[in-house]
Amino acid sequence: MDEPVALDARFRPPAPTPRRAPPDLFAFLRQARDNPLATWTRDHFEKPIVYGKGVLGRVMVLSDPRGIRRVLVENAANYRKDPLTKRVIGPGLFTAEGEDWRMLRRTLAPMFSARTVAAFGEPMALAAHRLSRRLSRRDGRTVDMAIETTRLTLDVLERTIFTHGLQRDPDALGRALTRLFDAVGPIDPMDILGLPEWLPRLGRMQAQPSVDYFEKVVNELIAGRRARVEAGEEVPSDLLTLLLAARDPETGQGLSDLDVRANIVTFIAAGHETTANLLTWALYLISQDEGVRARLEAEVDAVVGAGPVAPEHAGALPYAKAVLEETMRLYPPAAFLSREAIKEDRIEGVRLPAGSLVMIAPWVLHRHKLLWAEPDLFDPGRFLGARRAEIDRYAYLPFGAGPRVCIGVTFSMQEALLALAELVRVARFDLAPGHRVEPVQRVTLRPRGGLPMIVKLRR
Repeated sequence: MDEPVALDARFRPPAPTPRRAPPDLFAFLRQARDNPLATWTRDHFEKPIVYGKGVLGRVMVLSDPRGIRRVLVENAANYRKDPLTKRVIGPGLFTAEGEDWRMLRRTLAPMFSARTVAAFGEPMALAAHRLSRRLSRRDGRTVDMAIETTRLTLDVLERTIFTHGLQRDPDALGRALTRLFDAVGPIDPMDILGLPEWLPRLGRMQAQPSVDYFEKVVNELIAGRRARVEAGEEVPSDLLTLLLAARDPETGQGLSDLDVRANIVTFIAAGHETTANLLTWALYLISQDEGVRARLEAEVDAVVGAGPVAPEHAGALPYAKAVLEETMRLYPPAAFLSREAIKEDRIEGVRLPAGSLVMIAPWVLHRHKLLWAEPDLFDPGRFLGARRAEIDRYAYLPFGAGPRVCIGVTFSMQEALLALAELVRVARFDLAPGHRVEPVQRVTLRPRGGLPMIVKLRR
């Protein structure tokens, strides 16, 4: 099973063509607003470090694994999340700093232990089965799989974060998420130019109704669950209950309602959006390579059989996992990570003054010509056997690295594996004729305009 599949060299997954030279200021602002992926140049994909002064100030685009290790691990205390990231993402574990971050990480870590995540396998499998049953009624029809994977991950969230239900239409939550990411995802020129915070930003104004909706939904969830606890009712061991009961193992301190709300919003936004996009991109890539599709179907048929998929199948699907990992190489959940240097540092011989911005861009890193053979091709075999061992730990960062590696990586991969296996077991998905696939960067990477695919049942 570990021999790489012979690929059709003509298939190169869509991506903007790197520019020969950096755009001028107005072109950069326009492209950054529409799709930041279009702002990268050839140098970024061919040189380990690109450093200079531009519209964002002093910026180092770092694609050298040793330098990345220094920033994210060895000297991580010297690098904080930059203000732009905080304005886009908002409060919560993802953007907290210093002791606030350490307290949150200590408190939340048990919620994402292997044992806790394994217990969520059953609701994940049930959500995947519900999707496959829904699609089984659409044989021969065109379905937007970007929407369907969104519904799937929202179903998983409802079964793992708030078991008693949203008390609202889950699709409404999905639409609010989409509006929120569409509004805050584009980089605002006013933030790039460093204009004062009190000046209104169009994206934030457009996002506010979605933010208000989220706060209302989450406040209702927290109040309802606390009322059940206070009334002595039995409550499920879902993430909401675990959040409310969480205590810092060092201080015994619990989370405030503000912390609970902020981190639920983080889990909903990050957990739902990244996994939905991963599945969407995987279905597209599989549809473009018959060799990969045939091998994946053979593995799923051998492991899952007549189905439906079950939690224990997740650990027995090495090729499906490789497909997902290669998907995240080409279309990483987060297109870039950025840090601000607190004190002066030196990275691979380059002096980095305090206040400089270090950008580690998985979109660039995962396609870098110095780090990957034929980086623009879809080849799951990279992540199997001896070839996998050749990948530098800091050349592949779908979930980050170091102390701030994504806390939900095990949760996300288990969910994606079970969902992909169930979908492959039931149907083939072919891109609708005439649809042009284009990756666009918002907070995450999405196919612009969705992903219409024709459902063809296999059983």
